[in-house]
Amino acid sequence: MPGTGLARRERIAVRIMPDHDSLAAEVAGRIAVLIRERSSEGRHAVLGLATGSTPVGVYRELIRLHREEGLDFSNVVAFNLDEYFPMRPGSVHSYHRYMREHLFDFVNIPPGNRHIPRGDLAEAEVEDHCLDFERRIREAGGIDLQILGIGRSGHIGFNEPGSRRESRTRCLYLDAVTRADAAGDFFGEENVPSRAITMGVETILEAREVILLATGEHKAEIVRRAVEGEVHADVAATFLQQHPHATVYLDPPAAGELTRIRTPWLVSDVEWTPRREVEAVVWLSRRSGKPILHLSTDDYREHHLGSLVSRHGSAEPLNGEVFNALISKIRGKSRLPRGQRMLVFSPHPDDDVISMGGLLRKLAENGNRLTVAYMTSGNIAVFDHEIRRYLDFMRRTADIIELGDRETLGDVLHRVERELALKEPGEGDPVVVQHLKRVIRESEAVAGLQALGLSSDCARFLNLPFYQTGTVRKNPITQADVAIVAALLEEVRPSMVFAAGDLSDPHGTHRMCLEAVERALERYTGEAPWLWLYRGAWQEWTVNEATVLVPLSEGELRAKVQAIFRHESQKDSAPFPGPDAREFWQRVVDRNRGTADFLRSVGLPAYRAMEAYLTLRRGHRVEAHEIPTASLAEDMVPAARAKRQLLAAARGGAVPESEPAGNP
Repeated sequence: MPGTGLARRERIAVRIMPDHDSLAAEVAGRIAVLIRERSSEGRHAVLGLATGSTPVGVYRELIRLHREEGLDFSNVVAFNLDEYFPMRPGSVHSYHRYMREHLFDFVNIPPGNRHIPRGDLAEAEVEDHCLDFERRIREAGGIDLQILGIGRSGHIGFNEPGSRRESRTRCLYLDAVTRADAAGDFFGEENVPSRAITMGVETILEAREVILLATGEHKAEIVRRAVEGEVHADVAATFLQQHPHATVYLDPPAAGELTRIRTPWLVSDVEWTPRREVEAVVWLSRRSGKPILHLSTDDYREHHLGSLVSRHGSAEPLNGEVFNALISKIRGKSRLPRGQRMLVFSPHPDDDVISMGGLLRKLAENGNRLTVAYMTSGNIAVFDHEIRRYLDFMRRTADIIELGDRETLGDVLHRVERELALKEPGEGDPVVVQHLKRVIRESEAVAGLQALGLSSDCARFLNLPFYQTGTVRKNPITQADVAIVAALLEEVRPSMVFAAGDLSDPHGTHRMCLEAVERALERYTGEAPWLWLYRGAWQEWTVNEATVLVPLSEGELRAKVQAIFRHESQKDSAPFPGPDAREFWQRVVDRNRGTADFLRSVGLPAYRAMEAYLTLRRGHRVEAHEIPTASLAEDMVPAARAKRQLLAAARGGAVPESEPAGNP
């Protein structure tokens, strides 16, 4: 257990990996070592396995090790953490099916060695089944290595708040937060089972080694509580602090709230860089309730920042430097590019207007040539009732607009309605319905652009193959996806590229789309464009993380909201809202105003709203001295390997040259 230095507040061993791929490779490698050790000893390797989006990369790497390096799974005995109840094994939501699709069908674990709690039992059989599950674990010699995820409620397995340390495998009711987070997979919270069968806390703690995986900003706060907080039944993951061989593996966003990351000066000596100085001064301003320019030398010393203020002699020069660094990030319309070719990649058909609607409008007004490429159809995020509404519209307009033979049209519409009626919640759509939903979202995307003053000719619909599964779970990015993105880059030959850096997307589509963009940029033959990363649908860049802040007037914010309203299928109750219950337009208003209010609170000019962007040069944040005072468009330099370096880069570097606070 860590005891000194940066990690002294952490009560569990923590490893922060550069990205998802390295995390998956590290954990899969540890599993492979265990399997081989047990095989050489003539023993079984007993694995406890988890489901969800986080372990998918680990399972892919294990499959690769099996296929390419001969990793033999014949001596593996697997026990899965949990299963929904009730749940048919063949359901698209079943963890039995998940394990087959992500691991079991691709490695040689003997079928008799695969153990997953059953969700298809009669109520009277559940208790005996749970006792039998515990017995089989004991007969296997106990679990050697247990893989865990963590939910926003702090659950491990489905051990929800209130679970006792002594708990064993059992059936329990799911927390409201857990069911809300699962609502997207089930196309509505009402379709999420209210109960699940799960290994207990004691069962998990008896494993000889435990590895907990967490990725994404939406896990950062609960990770901090699990790692640094007191052991308490309200957060079952805190019980891992009592395990002698537990390790938490995180990507940088999931580690973002740990003390050693967020405020390292509170736990250790700090190597002060311009970026770190800005973070510390902004933190102190917020902590003390004083504007940056009002901070005193005593304020710094009273808040563990004596070494920082000593480097500058007193508070005044430090305050001035940080104030100027922050204000230099603000770029109104007059400091934005003109007459450039620009390519905006939008993972779904509404991410462009949600995340950068204000900047899109400004860039269009500045005479830039914009192409907005919608990377996926977004068709699974359309409710069935939307299709029924459009079918009814077609039937009612048949007498007004000639749509072909009325009887034939009626038969076609009736057939589609019948297929919809036979579909279970969350089941993949028939192909014709998938296409109809795609068209709905395409028409909404065009309407959204027009609301911002852009032409419908700006829209391009890539419909990348990785997304075309008809279900929430997507295929990996392949060369086919990259080739489509690369072809568009060659056609447009942009000087600027915009892409989603919103890595908290619950289902990973944004992350996968960024991978496709990054890989396409690597093979691009033209002069490499600058890369601007936007957020907004799930999280926002903080003032410290962002390199460019684009102010919006009240009218520009209203126009942005109106563009979001054009996406009617996502209005009121979107199928995939994520953990935030607010509608997307409400999040936009709160976040954009929140960014402006944050700047005002630390003493900067008061704007109505602001969008935030991270600009990269060769995959790194831009240092202030690297950007000449010429126009931003003329200063563009290569930024190709964005995905691999994004997470580390998001916390490094300084800011562009300053511009006047006015002229939004």
